[in-house]
Amino acid sequence: MEFRSIESVNGAWKIIPRKFEDPRGYFMRSYDKPLFAKHDLQTEWPQENQSENYRKGILRGLHFQAPPNTETKLVRAVVGRVQDVFVDIRKGSPTFGQYGSVVLDSEIQNMVYIPKGCAHAYLTLTEHSIVAYKVDAAYAPQSEGGLIWNDPKLAIPWQLEGKPLLSEKDTKWPSWSEFETPFV
Repeated sequence: MEFRSIESVNGAWKIIPRKFEDPRGYFMRSYDKPLFAKHDLQTEWPQENQSENYRKGILRGLHFQAPPNTETKLVRAVVGRVQDVFVDIRKGSPTFGQYGSVVLDSEIQNMVYIPKGCAHAYLTLTEHSIVAYKVDAAYAPQSEGGLIWNDPKLAIPWQLEGKPLLSEKDTKWPSWSEFETPFV
């Protein structure tokens, strides 16, 4: 596995597994506890989530879990391609208010490691996609929060043609200027 720090968000990593391919298909290690520990990354994942998306242009997020139910995430596209985006909402962080963006592609099976204190979203880039992500804490609905996906102050360059398909909830999150971070 190759670990590349994502400079725009402190503590975020792009992870590229090594694939061994032959005429039958491929084999790869999608997680390696000793390698994650060597990079001082989270190694315990009590929950794994998966979402299937039936078309291109679906946007899920920007979501986070507020303290004390914060989540570190390890995200990958199992099928298809997605633009994965995360925003540092940790007041006092050297990258507070900055975003990171990684295209996750099932062909290369790359992953993104998102530290606690980041709002997270993804946009589907293919007609069919499945996204899986490990989290280090169980979902707590009372701690759910979010930011509006298209906030001009964040200026996230979404790889989007037209309008995204959003949940009703994702159309109602506050803007960056209205947002008060619970991460202090």
